[in-house]
Amino acid sequence: MSSLHDKKIHKLANQFSSKLAATTKEVAVILAAGHGKRIKSQRSKMLHKIWGVPTVQRVFNACISGIRKVNTIIVVGIKAEDVMQAVGNRNNTCFAFQESQNGTGHAVQVALKKIRNKSFDGTVYVLPGDMGLLDEKTIKSFRQEFINSNSDMMVLTGIYEGDPVENSYGRIIRVKDKDEFGIPSLDRGKVIRIMENKDIHALPDDRPFRIKYDDRTYSFTKEELIENNEYNSGVYAFKYSRLKELIKLLSSDNVQKEIYITDLIGLFNEHGYAVQAVSPEKQYVVMGFNNKSVLKEMEAIARKIVYEKLKDVIEIEDPDDFFIDDEVVESILKMDKKNIPLDISIGSGVYVGSGVKLNYGLELKRNVKVWGNVHFGKKVVVWENAQLSTFTHQTFKIGDNVEIFWGDIIKGNIKIGDNSRIESSVNMTGSDEYPLTIGKKVLIKGTSYLFGSRIGDNVNIEHSVLIRKKIKNGSNVSFYLPETEGIENISDLPEPGGVKKRRTRKGR
Repeated sequence: MSSLHDKKIHKLANQFSSKLAATTKEVAVILAAGHGKRIKSQRSKMLHKIWGVPTVQRVFNACISGIRKVNTIIVVGIKAEDVMQAVGNRNNTCFAFQESQNGTGHAVQVALKKIRNKSFDGTVYVLPGDMGLLDEKTIKSFRQEFINSNSDMMVLTGIYEGDPVENSYGRIIRVKDKDEFGIPSLDRGKVIRIMENKDIHALPDDRPFRIKYDDRTYSFTKEELIENNEYNSGVYAFKYSRLKELIKLLSSDNVQKEIYITDLIGLFNEHGYAVQAVSPEKQYVVMGFNNKSVLKEMEAIARKIVYEKLKDVIEIEDPDDFFIDDEVVESILKMDKKNIPLDISIGSGVYVGSGVKLNYGLELKRNVKVWGNVHFGKKVVVWENAQLSTFTHQTFKIGDNVEIFWGDIIKGNIKIGDNSRIESSVNMTGSDEYPLTIGKKVLIKGTSYLFGSRIGDNVNIEHSVLIRKKIKNGSNVSFYLPETEGIENISDLPEPGGVKKRRTRKGR
């Protein structure tokens, strides 16, 4: 019987879900129920970010980009509410709640219950939610390989390049050149099964592991299995009719006492159904993570991918220390297609978040942070450590030839006119109710703060606090401070008393 918490999650899953398209012949199941104990975080493993985007969302994006009109089922479990909120309501997407973490096979069983179209006879893809480097190209290629193969099941595999002892992935066991009696095999290279790393290490050291395929037996030593570097990525394709038939036969007869999706290979082979495996063009796309160090490696790869896209388009001072949101990257590449030199310069430590619109001749000096709907004019310079930002519903427009100095903090609904200069130690804010408008050829310097004001053209402001003020064209404003509010609550502290503190011998 479900607990009150589980009933709440089921209800939320229904609220976040949309109807699956009845005419679509392909379904992607994304496994996002695990928490990931080794990541040592209270946040869901699936919500850790690769290049600014949660991994589960990156897998989702790869699916809907790589397979047109695909239906998507996302299996959630631990931290289910957080995962559903991160993905949000999407077309042709529903959430399935796995109440107990009984393994990947069980998660797929839970997901398939969401396919209520009894006439459905298409393809089901299964993908882990932590493969944050998976991309559209890999999904397209894997899909086409499955279609061309006419197989019943296909596995996407990776090639492990590190120390075999540290390989925690399930190994792909293929038919050997010869069986245990030395007779050559005509099925050489075909996939027999996937064996989990923990099950391999649980094998006895003194006798071989024997396995049957097509009425012939093949023998493997424990060391041979450990050193096998072809591993299971966790990405699969199935003919739905075969999957539906056999998935109910999965058992938890293993070290972990869980229902593994990997055991389907053995079942497919036993029933005479074709199983094949392919490896992607780029190995990094199948990386998943269980700890912070691997997550950091994946982030570094994502940064390198972005750098390779932009290195001959804009100037990036430090390839190892910058961030530019994916959508901004795409807009830069689109601008470059116009064959007009961009002359955009990105300093070390610069962060450019979602919603930002760059422009020709922009210079962002070291450690500048920009996020939200910040729209730059042409030939803008932002000096070190400045921060420019908006909330998602606000807009911050910067005119041409504007210069923003060191350490300025400017945020909210703001418009800065052409040829204006905001010197260092300035803080400016525009709210929804009170936007801030700065005219053309305005100079603001000194330790100044502006909020919700309208500043005319050709104005000079120095060492002033301006809150909801209007300054006419051509004005000079210096050392303006508003009257203090709450002055009656402020008083001087008394002078220190003349009594000396007594010294003690304690602690000597």
